[in-house]
Amino acid sequence: MPMYQVKPVCGVDIKVDLPTCMYKLPNVHAQQGNSCSSEHALQNGEVDPAVKALEARQDEILRKLYELKAAVEGLAKTVTTPDADLDLTVSSSLSSQSSTAVFTGTTDLDALLGKDLGALRDIVINANPAQPPLTLLVLHRLLCQRYRVLSTVHVHSSVSSVPPQLLSCLGPRHPDSHSRHMFQLGFTLIWKDVPKLQMKFSVRNMCPIDGEANVARFLFKLLAPYPSDPALATLVDSWVDAAFFQLAEGSSEERAAALRDLGSALGRSAWLSGPDLSLA
Repeated sequence: MPMYQVKPVCGVDIKVDLPTCMYKLPNVHAQQGNSCSSEHALQNGEVDPAVKALEARQDEILRKLYELKAAVEGLAKTVTTPDADLDLTVSSSLSSQSSTAVFTGTTDLDALLGKDLGALRDIVINANPAQPPLTLLVLHRLLCQRYRVLSTVHVHSSVSSVPPQLLSCLGPRHPDSHSRHMFQLGFTLIWKDVPKLQMKFSVRNMCPIDGEANVARFLFKLLAPYPSDPALATLVDSWVDAAFFQLAEGSSEERAAALRDLGSALGRSAWLSGPDLSLA
């Protein structure tokens, strides 16, 4: 039994409106007024300078990241050689030829192969030892007369044995081969069980080049530009195709026809195309 009673201070019929959320926020999706302009646009249609500065800063950061990525990919070549899993390095050489070579003048490698970001430009060629690329060996010697070339031969695990002549086809080992920064160009030849010769230069910027003829065209452009005359350039390409597809891979009739055309052309001129040395 209670000691005393107290009258209620409020009625039992009072309804209390309880909140359904902790706090309210403005609607960020609602359009204020009839304005259809962008949030960061001014009344005259121009973009806010702060937004422009932010976009420029973002573009600069992305550009630096892109260059850093390219530099890291290039430096990775100093640790391992593409497509040479468990390969055995057998030779490397440095050209010390005089400047009075067959090809004179200077060629801008930055314009031909892209900007040098501190890593050695390495041309990697996969070739089958059953079909040695004799044309590329000649072009390699000409490149050594023009540039400081780091030449390296590897043997892929898919090949059981390689003749000693092919292991030393790029010349003797140079004592400074470990200092890659001393060279302008890398020439890596990998003897590998491949159906067709393949060249890789930059996995990020270009696809692989298949075929000895196409690789020869790429390497020759590092020595001298292709003829500017379309007719002369077509003549050079026709002789290159005839050499690889008729003389090297054609039937006996195709070889005989190509030899007749070759003898007829050399009977009229000392060179097959034009007055100077060309890829043909």
